[in-house]
Amino acid sequence: MTHEQHKTVTTVPLLDLKPQYLSLKDEIDQAILRVVESQRFILGPEVESLENEIAQYCGCMHAVGVSSGTDALLVSLMALNISRGDEVITTPFTFFATVGSILRVGATVVFADIEPETFNIDPSQVKKLITSKTKAIMPIHLFGQCADMDRITAIAREQSIPIIEDAAQAIGSEFKGRRAGGIGTLGCFSFYPSKNLGAFGDAGIVTCNDAGIAEKLRILRNQGTEHKYHHKLLGGNFRLDAVQAAVLRVKLKNLEAWTAKRRTNAAFYTERLRDLGLAGSEVIPPPIIHERHVFNQYVIRARNRDGLRDFLSENGIGTEIYYPEPMHLQGCFENGSYGEGDFPVTEEACRSTLALPIFPELSENQQNYVVSKIKEYYDKIE
Repeated sequence: MTHEQHKTVTTVPLLDLKPQYLSLKDEIDQAILRVVESQRFILGPEVESLENEIAQYCGCMHAVGVSSGTDALLVSLMALNISRGDEVITTPFTFFATVGSILRVGATVVFADIEPETFNIDPSQVKKLITSKTKAIMPIHLFGQCADMDRITAIAREQSIPIIEDAAQAIGSEFKGRRAGGIGTLGCFSFYPSKNLGAFGDAGIVTCNDAGIAEKLRILRNQGTEHKYHHKLLGGNFRLDAVQAAVLRVKLKNLEAWTAKRRTNAAFYTERLRDLGLAGSEVIPPPIIHERHVFNQYVIRARNRDGLRDFLSENGIGTEIYYPEPMHLQGCFENGSYGEGDFPVTEEACRSTLALPIFPELSENQQNYVVSKIKEYYDKIE
């Protein structure tokens, strides 16, 4: 038996980024120093190189680096000229940036409920919501698994409606061999530090296959100008810093290995939960519906979720609820448009889901500790 197997586990954080940095420290430090010595901090060759590498990784023709995942969504809506009077269909089971970006351009958010298995937007609900005002469909590839892009694409194509993929949690995820961000009209990624590919601060990127849209994105991210002090469009400051691009270029080379480890960790959790008789009775592990789930989060449905979370916390195990309150019940929607009960699948997900630690450096010993404490909790409350 190895030392690792002998070692007693007392804490398991939801996420620990330090081991990842230490494994790449020399290369990352050199990349940052390269930028410092160049004194080119905004856009420039580091950003251009990252854009080319991300485009290739996602199977796209173009990628445009921006300041955050939120700004990726916002500038994509701006590039499609979506504004007041327009409608954008998305799901209420998401991070606020999805709906916040739609509201910021003045458009109306139209919600569709989610599928209970994947937590992704239900295409059958989307189809019922299409009107003459629908100017985009924004599916979220939640937790690292793609939405059903065949059905969504068919609906969008029938009405000539663009698709903005919210792929903030899904870099490297695939749907029938096509990578997230390369299926719709535009793909939006976040490189927030906790993501599978995380920067050392805020950063994001937009992918597409249309050269005209890509050029418009570049103009919009830079205050709407192609040439300094001559403003073609009303844009914003959505530029990507060179330091973040340099860090991401180092990390991108390791992303496939990290994704493989996340998938291995997920399979281990699911197998152990089933072995202990917990799967299906006390918890429902996340199913892999589409072939390449990259597990930005490993999200279970749990009986007495809040009690389980408290017990795991008492035993040093970090968890998170994604998301405790659906978007349609947030304060910014208190205008009578939506109310409790309107999206029952989403509301049930908010009551029952819990994310367990899944980061690549997680040890088997730590995972066994997590599962043993889940088992202990349910044995205790029987």
